[in-house]
Amino acid sequence: MWHIIQNTKRLTPVRKNLRNNATKTEQVLWSRIRCKQLWYKFRRQHSVGRYILDFYCPEKNLCIELDRESHFTEKSQEYDNIRTEYLQNLDIRVIRFTNLDVWVILSES
Repeated sequence: MWHIIQNTKRLTPVRKNLRNNATKTEQVLWSRIRCKQLWYKFRRQHSVGRYILDFYCPEKNLCIELDRESHFTEKSQEYDNIRTEYLQNLDIRVIRFTNLDVWVILSES
């Protein structure tokens, strides 16, 4: 059943569009985590159910989400909480970073 809800065909065009139009922060983070640079394989724009995860590590069941300013409204935070709960119910751990967090972390490395 688990494989049925991952990367569904109906979301393929959306995932492709998100990959082709990634934010600068997503591009830079992807350049640092792709090709097992953190010892684990990550996928970008991986769908689970109706949600598309920014970065997903299947081996660790880990989702990394990058939040920009639009995520800080009350409505967006409520949506993110529902989404996170859904993923956690599938045993996927969700880690959220703001775009600024990513730039600070990368500048220190």
